Amino acid sequence: MASRFSFGPYPVSSKIVFHRSDLSMSFVNRKQVLPGHVLVTPLRIVARFKDLTTTEITDLFIMAQRVSDVIMLHHKADSMTMALQDGPESGQTVPHVHLHILPRKSGDYEKNDDVYDRLEKHDRDVKEWRDEEDMIKEADQLKHYFK
Repeated sequence: MASRFSFGPYPVSSKIVFHRSDLSMSFVNRKQVLPGHVLVTPLRIVARFKDLTTTEITDLFIMAQRVSDVIMLHHKADSMTMALQDGPESGQTVPHVHLHILPRKSGDYEKNDDVYDRLEKHDRDVKEWRDEEDMIKEADQLKHYFK
């Protein structure tokens, strides 16, 4: 496995990648909206969903399904929110297609759809980003499910 990947213009250490296929990868999120919030993205840097190939779309969503099952199990969640923000006006801040996978539990937000408001603003404050050691620990726990 490569030692580094790219998420748009940002380097991603292989240490925080917990699942990978030939076309997609899943990695822990630097700024979680909820515990267990992870990202699934194609390996090829593509800014917009419409520019993915059908093979990439298929692989991305197969991985999202597998990752969602694992995240729900690992975090004992009742439900799952998946979000794809496609373009700047949708709230996309990294120009690389990605799915947010968020495990959901009863009462995690007062109003269920508040998660989308939080998601729109979640990565703006660099001071609240997680440290790499915490992210590596979480990725190591999740890798276990994919062996």
